[in-house]
This record gives sequence, structure tokens and C-alpha cells, in this order.
Amino acid sequence: MDQSLNNIPDMLRELNEIGIALSSEKDHNRLLELILVKAMDITNSDAGTLYIRSGNSLKFEILHNRSLTIHQGGMSGKEVLLPPILLNDEEGKKNNKMVAAYAVNSEMTVNIKDAYTNQDFDFSGTRSFDKKMGYRSISFLTVPMTNHEHDIIGVLQLINSMDENTNEITTFSPLDQQLIESLASQAAVTITNQTLIESQKQLFDSFIQLIATAIDEKSPYTAGHCRRVPAITEMLANAVNDIDKGRFKDFFMTSNEMYELSVAAWLHDCGKITTPEYVVDKATKLETIFDRINLIDMRFEVLRRDAVINSLKSILKENSSYKNIDQTLSEDTLLQETLSKLDNEKKDIEKFNIGGELLIDDDKKRIHEISKRVYEDSTGKDIHLLNSEEIENLKISRGTLNKAEREIINNHVTVTIKMLESLPYPKHLQNVPEYAGCHHEKMDGTGYPNKLKGNQMSIPARMIAIADIFEALTAGDRPYKKGMTLSQALKILGRMKLEQHIDPDLFDVFIDKKIYLKYAKKHLLEEQIDEINPQDIPGYELLE
Repeated sequence: MDQSLNNIPDMLRELNEIGIALSSEKDHNRLLELILVKAMDITNSDAGTLYIRSGNSLKFEILHNRSLTIHQGGMSGKEVLLPPILLNDEEGKKNNKMVAAYAVNSEMTVNIKDAYTNQDFDFSGTRSFDKKMGYRSISFLTVPMTNHEHDIIGVLQLINSMDENTNEITTFSPLDQQLIESLASQAAVTITNQTLIESQKQLFDSFIQLIATAIDEKSPYTAGHCRRVPAITEMLANAVNDIDKGRFKDFFMTSNEMYELSVAAWLHDCGKITTPEYVVDKATKLETIFDRINLIDMRFEVLRRDAVINSLKSILKENSSYKNIDQTLSEDTLLQETLSKLDNEKKDIEKFNIGGELLIDDDKKRIHEISKRVYEDSTGKDIHLLNSEEIENLKISRGTLNKAEREIINNHVTVTIKMLESLPYPKHLQNVPEYAGCHHEKMDGTGYPNKLKGNQMSIPARMIAIADIFEALTAGDRPYKKGMTLSQALKILGRMKLEQHIDPDLFDVFIDKKIYLKYAKKHLLEEQIDEINPQDIPGYELLE
């Protein structure tokens, strides 16, 4: 290597360029590879090793030997099988016989002219390697990597500096040492910062999953929802990324955009943390703190009792010499008809109390007819079988929530948006509130909370919307229904496409790439996975 003063500006320029390259590299393995390779380039070294400190040891991270064409660790895809170097022995004494350990323990650079003549360190392992490989390790430059917090995070070791003119092995010059010490310092700071950023990301991801778990744990009926929606969303996003036909053939999401979408999917229901449990857990239409169907059952029993009492009064009035009261009652045609009607009405009310897909007008008329029945309370006052609130709850067309409760549930999206918009996001997460806050919007503008239309929502936001619906349809842990089979769920999704509720092109990708089946095999019960004929799914069109 030419060590003349004339080359110093070029060396400093190269060192500066390396520093810029290090600071811009985001991949950890690629960063470590870059550090070692650039250090070897600057000093024209034939070989090098990068160690990373882990507790009481130095782990072999990358091995390079150019003349032997050896490359392990880093970006090679080959694992370094050498055992780590201990910094201290079992008794706590410093391991200063190994040059890399000594560099850490002493916090000093070690520059060795010839390993074979050096008496300060144990190079038996080096000699063994050389003998086996037909190699000769001579000059060593071992530099501790010290970051801005004065912590040594690793060691950069270079072997056999080569003279550029003669290609003979030479020693590492003082200038070499200064340049590598500078590079090692820059590298240590970069690695530390990258490690800190990754640790913060892990903390952030763990916190996101903690919130999702808290929401799921809040109710046994939504357990797993916040975990399953991101799974479906990721499958759909990957499929859209890979598609080479249809509307999305030129659409692509970067790794940062995919991560942003994942964060939004995990947090899409974070507002439910404020939703009362009695609404989230409402299993039947009449349930509040408890299921009021039991009160209505009791009222039917009162009506049955009254019918029997009235019949007995009539019998006693007409004939006081009856022989068998049970037989007499069973022969009372009017009484038996009344009891039969009450039984049928009770069964109907119990049926209407279960949240179904649709309550028709005849069902609502039936509820009103039954509600007109009256019984006497202890004061002789006539009481209707059903009060107005119970009538309105039983008339709920879909599910179990009345209008007021539905508004409470719907408000979770507004709360979600407020919560997410209050956070100070880095640039690559700016869209999280929009992605998460649109999962109940519809393409035709009839969704909530902002009644956005299709062109007002981003494509990633529409992905979460489809994932949320499909998970809800197939989930087996809802209080008001069993998990649907795939064919049932896809028919409903298909109708939602035709009704312009979901993105039609994303739906076609969902079917074409069989996202439903990939998800089902991991998350649904076996009995839910039935045969699917795409031609039977409403609205589905082949991608072209």
C-alpha cells in the first residue's frame, strides 16, 4: 500500500465515503460484511475476521480469506462453526493470551508484524489452520470496535497486508492502523445505532401485540381477532404484490409499506379498548347484564299458571264433584289450546332472541302479536308480556345489537382513529391511522365512520377491510353465531362485492390466489373447510 503523504487526501475521502455507505445500510448482515470488506480494501489485506461481543465472549461473525477463497458468515449463507473466544475464564481472570480478547480487555489496538515469532499471544490455532490449509499468517492488525458510549461491541481483525507493487506480505503501517481505528469507531457507532433502532422496533412491535392481546383478552368472544386479521391482510398483500395480471399487475408495496400495513392491521381495533364488555359480549338480543329471555320465560310460566287457574275456577264453579283434576284439565280443550299457543309463542321468542342473518317482516309482526298478551301482577294490574324495549331488541334484523349499541360498537373506529392520529409516527408509518381507520368503510360510501367512497380509501386500507370481514364471518368464537364454512363466507363476500361494499378487484385476487384456503388451513376447524367452486361464488371474475 502506498503510504506517501500524497495519498492521504484520497484515503480520507475513501474513509468518508465508507462512513456514508455504512450509515445508509439498513440490513445488519450486509452492514457487517461491508465493514470487514472495506477494512480489507483500505489496507489491501488478504484476510479478515469480524467478531461481535456477546456477554463474556467474542462471536465469530464473518471470516474472509481471499487467496483461499474462504467466506463464512455475513452474506455468504454459510455459518461460522468456530467456537466463541472467551474474554474471561471460569475464575474471572482475563483471557489475555488470545489477541482478540486482549484487544477488548485492554481497550487497545494490537499490531503484530509476525504471528509466528510473537511470544505475547497464543497463535496455536492460527498455526494449525495454516498447516491444514497450506497458508502462512504473518501480519495481524486487531482493533477493538468502540462506540460513542465507550462500549466495545466487537473486534475487527485484519491479516496479511499485501504490498500493492510486489504483492508480498508486509506489515500494517501506522497509517493503516489509524485508518482502521477510525473505520472501526464509525462502524461501532453505526452498528450500535442500528441495534438500538432494531431494539426500538422490537419494543414497538411487542407493544402493538400487547394492545391487540389486551383487546382480545377483554372478551372471550373476540379472542384472536386482532391476531388473525393481520395474518389475512399479509396473505392478501403478498398476493397482490406477486400478481402479474389484472388491475394490480403494476402495483407493488415495499418492505417498509408492508410493515406499515402490518402495524395498521394489528391496531385496527385498538379503539375497542374503550368499548363496554356488555356490548362486545352481547350474545342475544335481550342480553344486557344478563339474558332477559329468562324473565320472559318466567312471564310465560305466569300466563300458563293463570290459564290453569282460570280453568280450575271454571270447573269448580260448574261442578264441585269432579273426580280427577289432572284428567279434567287434560280434557279441557280450551285450556290445552291456550297452553299449546303459549308454548309455541315462547319458542318463537327464544328463536327471535338469537341473532341471525335476517329477520323478515312476518317475524316482526309475530313479535308484536305475542307482546299483546297480558298477565296480572300482585296488585291486579295488567302487565304486557313484552315491554317496548324488549320488543325493539327482538326486532333487530341482523345480529344482536340495537341501534344504540351498534353506535357504541361503531364508535370504536372513531376512537381508533383518534388514538392512532395522536401518535408521533416516523415517516414510514404516517399512513397507519388511515389504513386502520377505514376497515368499516364501504366502496359505495355507506360505511362508517366517515362514509368514504372507494377512491377516497387507499388500497392497503381496503385490504384490511376484506380481512376484517372474512375473519368475522369464519370466526368460531363469536357470541351470536358459529363460524361459517368457507363456501358460506365467500358467498357473503361475493354479494358484498356486487353491493359495492368491498373492493371488487381485491376480492377477485382473494379468490384467484386462494387466500381463503391458505388462511383456513392454519386457522379454521376442519369441518369449516368445504369444497369451493369459484363459479358458484357471486361476483367473482377471472383475472385477465
